[in-house]
Amino acid sequence: MSTDARPVLSLQDVHLSLNGNTGPVSILEEISLDVRRGETLALVGPSGSGKSSLLMVMGGLEQATGGAVHAMGEDLTRLDEDALARFRRAHMGVVFQSFHLIPTMTALENVATPLELAGARDAFDRAREELDAVGLGHRCDHMPAQLSGGEQQRVALARAVVTRPEILLADEPTGNLDQANGAQVMDLLFDLRDRHGSTLVMVTHAPDLAERCDRTVHLRDGRILPDSQREAAE
Repeated sequence: MSTDARPVLSLQDVHLSLNGNTGPVSILEEISLDVRRGETLALVGPSGSGKSSLLMVMGGLEQATGGAVHAMGEDLTRLDEDALARFRRAHMGVVFQSFHLIPTMTALENVATPLELAGARDAFDRAREELDAVGLGHRCDHMPAQLSGGEQQRVALARAVVTRPEILLADEPTGNLDQANGAQVMDLLFDLRDRHGSTLVMVTHAPDLAERCDRTVHLRDGRILPDSQREAAE
């Protein structure tokens, strides 16, 4: 898919510290990164390198403690929680390793929820279309507990893209799935990204998934590795 030069996400000198038992713990340091509109970007690195935290900062799900985070031209570091929630609802879709479906709602109701919160009158029609797109049109009335892990993640994908977000964030979306289901979910993720024209940023440990992306950013100890260090790190 074609990209253009305008960054849809831009981070400048971002730092993130969290309070631990013995005081502040540095999670991210000196992160500067632009993600182009329409780009597919993989965030890779060993466990504890900060890649999931970086994704959360990009989505305003974790507030940076220093620097600036711009998404769609909006400085997320200046928004309060309510404003961040509205921004995500309007512009972002997020897929987690754990499916985070609402257990008391059907698959259709789970997918329709973001649209209902946005006041869309056609919420259930659009939700049904997205479930059809991930091959679950016949499971609309099933509760999450009645679905397999692969099916639950496909429902989560449909929910993430039902608002047609400009930015799609995925944190190890196949981490809880077996190889066959993981491959199917990743194919669907890329297909949905192409169909909606979203910018995709994905955290992954899988080299084959990273290779499918336009660009890969390597992290270690909360920092982006410069090109000269990547071969040694791998």
